[in-house]
Amino acid sequence: MALNLFLSPSLPFFTSNPKSNPPFSFSSFPYSNLHLFQSHHFHQVSLLSQSQNPIFLPYLQEQEQEEEKQLKLNLIEEEKLLKKKKLEEIESLEDPIERFFKARAEFDSEDPHNEGRINLQKNRRSAWHLADIKSMDTIEEFDDELTLDSGGTSDAGSGGGIVEEILELARNVPENMTLGEVLGSSASSYGGKIGETECIEILSLMGKEGLVISCLYFFEWMGVQEVSLVSPKAYNVMFGILGLARKGEKLMILFRNLPSTKEFKDLRVYNSAMSGLSCCGRYDDAWKVFEEMEMASIQPDHVTCSILITVMRRSGRSAKDAWEFFEKMNRKGVKCSLEVLGAIIKSFCNEGLKKEALIIQSDMEKRGISSNAIIYNTLMNAYAKSNQIEEAEGLYTEMKDRGIQPTSATYNILMDAYSRRMQPDIVEDLLLEMQNLGLEPNVKSYTCLISAYGRQKKMSDKAADAFLRMKKVRIQPSSHSYTALIHAYSVDGWHEKAYAAFENMKREAIKPSIETYTALLDAFRRAGDTETLMKVWYLMRSDKVEGTRVTFNILVDGFAKQGLYAQARDVVSEFGKIGHQPTVMTYNMLMNAYARGGQHSKLPQLLKEMAALNLQPDSVTYSTMVYAYVRVRDFRRAFYYHKQMVQSKQVPDPRSYQKLRSILDVKAATKNKKDRSAILGIVNSKMGLQKPRKSKKDEFWKNKKR
Repeated sequence: MALNLFLSPSLPFFTSNPKSNPPFSFSSFPYSNLHLFQSHHFHQVSLLSQSQNPIFLPYLQEQEQEEEKQLKLNLIEEEKLLKKKKLEEIESLEDPIERFFKARAEFDSEDPHNEGRINLQKNRRSAWHLADIKSMDTIEEFDDELTLDSGGTSDAGSGGGIVEEILELARNVPENMTLGEVLGSSASSYGGKIGETECIEILSLMGKEGLVISCLYFFEWMGVQEVSLVSPKAYNVMFGILGLARKGEKLMILFRNLPSTKEFKDLRVYNSAMSGLSCCGRYDDAWKVFEEMEMASIQPDHVTCSILITVMRRSGRSAKDAWEFFEKMNRKGVKCSLEVLGAIIKSFCNEGLKKEALIIQSDMEKRGISSNAIIYNTLMNAYAKSNQIEEAEGLYTEMKDRGIQPTSATYNILMDAYSRRMQPDIVEDLLLEMQNLGLEPNVKSYTCLISAYGRQKKMSDKAADAFLRMKKVRIQPSSHSYTALIHAYSVDGWHEKAYAAFENMKREAIKPSIETYTALLDAFRRAGDTETLMKVWYLMRSDKVEGTRVTFNILVDGFAKQGLYAQARDVVSEFGKIGHQPTVMTYNMLMNAYARGGQHSKLPQLLKEMAALNLQPDSVTYSTMVYAYVRVRDFRRAFYYHKQMVQSKQVPDPRSYQKLRSILDVKAATKNKKDRSAILGIVNSKMGLQKPRKSKKDEFWKNKKR
């Protein structure tokens, strides 16, 4: 019985606590009371549960622990095999982006779908965003492109007077002479008096002043000295200067003549060459430099990776290609950095893959790479251009919460977004917020304000006031600023002021862009001044500015509405030569102009031209034709084109279609009444119920006798 009691799992024997209860032993129990122990009630056995030396419990516990341990090991092995199998399936995928996201979804602890982090209320008011000004400090202006550290700059101020002397000679080089000839023919020869550090400083200063040709001749002079002053760092500086000056051909000549010694097989030299060629738009040459770097067995680094990803983006390569190259660099041992992260995110944002860019940002931050203001500005700009201002505001708030200070570009992105939404009040608030933070608004900031006013009617005076405020603080207007002002005058119908602003722009030696010409043409199109419209068009062609489709349609509409159909056709022909074929909108404009001018007979011919160009008529096309024939009371053709519109499923919006149907229903009722009268006449004639028609009277009926 005692043995059964010890083995029973229902007893509190298995839950004894030796620390809270005194020890118990059989030696302390009197033998005379042993029969009581065997026959007494169940609650007396509880004394045995206080023993420190259980007999069978340790063996049972060890057995259970071994089984649990073995079970855990089996589960771990199964999970490893399952992960290995999934990893093999993922690695077999061809698409590198799909491979990355599937691997991340399988093996990451967090759900990638929730990493957008922008859980904002939909349809909220966009004026909620105004930030807590006290929580932000000033920060320097940033450029929206990532600055790549290629080692091409040097510290200035070590050369003293000799540096200033050579700079002065470079600024005043005589005609028909070069800086090298001036230095060689100078009375006080500079050979041996100047060192490598001073030469690099002179190159940097001349590059900042835009003396590119003098830089080249000075670099040549450095190489012909008894002890050459040309170093890898000098090549870095020269490649950077030529890249910013867009002298890609001369940069490649320097690279081809790079000394073959080991000293010049430096990674920073190759990075500088690739970065300079990227600035020049010579993307194929940048890849050739990279291939030569690989042939020379020079290991690339994160700067190389970021430069080439930027080259791929600028040359039109997809984000998929950029990600594949990034994985290739990772396999070569290139570490991921903030520059690489920024270049990858920029590539994804340019293709509209905003959510994927956010996921990549989160993944990189888990690796210890923290985002900066440039990364957030890139993401905000992508959302703002997609008209998702609430999401851009969410990123702005997250940026501040993480202690990252906004820059002037951050505010410019938000101001541009609200400008396109025609909310100048919010743009004014943002401008004031910038100034309170100590951030100086630049020309982009004021251009956003001018554009916000200029997009609305009867706001051109405020747009002009914003333009004057910009000039008052001594900010030089850009072509975009003048374009926004000209557009403001165009919307309000002030074409004379628009042309005056255009002349002021040319007087200030600011080159008009295609957007400027388009805004000016639109002003005279609205005013119906075809003479000046033609004049501006010829001026645009003489400046060798190629128009866009918007320019093309503005000209066609401007000439056609004034009845100058031949000139409109000439515009179509001219733009066809540069590859801008007419669109459905172009033909809709022509049809509207012909219909208003009473040339409705030309409409079927225009419809045939559209079919020849494989252009499908839309609801505007058919509505224009229906209204044109209703206007001249040709209801048969009006009903015919209405039937074609319905059959081709090109019905306009409900409100416009209701108006069209109400007109056609009235005409149909009249037509049906006439048709009913005609049908009744035919039936009566067949049944002999129709009254006999009177014979036609002859011309002498008056003379006939009754």
